[in-house]
Amino acid sequence: MQLEPRRPSTKGPAHMFTGDVWFEVIAAPQPAPSRMRVNAVHFAPGARTAWHVHAVGQTLHVTEGYGLIQSRGGDILTMPGPDFG
Repeated sequence: MQLEPRRPSTKGPAHMFTGDVWFEVIAAPQPAPSRMRVNAVHFAPGARTAWHVHAVGQTLHVTEGYGLIQSRGGDILTMPGPDFG
């Protein structure tokens, strides 16, 4: 078992996001060749990501509010969080 201190939130880089986005790293890849990464990501209203891909896929969990997602060329889908009414 390895205990790690909580890492501070960091602002998402401007080349990847429009608006204010903050990351809290929960788990980073280790040891190599692991690529699994777990982040809590917080978007300010109106903030969004730039178009990008994840080579081995991505799993998203909305824990509050809601998120809008879209595959390139696909429909826009709403991901409701537990408090979305």
